[in-house]
Amino acid sequence: MAELDISIDDPSSPDVIELLDSHLAFAQKWSSPEEVNVLDPARLSSDTISFFSARMCGRLLAVGALRNLNAMHAEIKSMHTADEARGQGVGSALLKHMLTVARGQGYVRVSLETGQGEAFAPARLLYCRSGFEICPPFGDYKISADSVCMTLNLSSP
Repeated sequence: MAELDISIDDPSSPDVIELLDSHLAFAQKWSSPEEVNVLDPARLSSDTISFFSARMCGRLLAVGALRNLNAMHAEIKSMHTADEARGQGVGSALLKHMLTVARGQGYVRVSLETGQGEAFAPARLLYCRSGFEICPPFGDYKISADSVCMTLNLSSP
């Protein structure tokens, strides 16, 4: 079996844009318009964001970003796995990689916001299995029936 390659990538690459478009369409389908917190490729190219892809034999399977909120706190953004790669551990491997990077960069907390509905249940399960816990809204997020914020203390075992 081919090995999964997880590395820094360019959010403006054509195949990445296609997967990010799928991410946006998914969010728009399952979230109210005011709860769609997807970043476009230009914003994902910011100096405060590390953008990653997971590829196998060059084929893009998943994307995710680590956004610097401050010296101690990062946010997971734009985490999305291609439909054909779901349930195969790709998202889990990408998340594990980003958490390793976050630890290496000295962050002590990583947080995220995701949907509350049934369509987002697999994502919430992935985050829970990785140690994330539900938390109050952080940054610019507000309390909402459509979304949930989660956080992970990186200094915990």
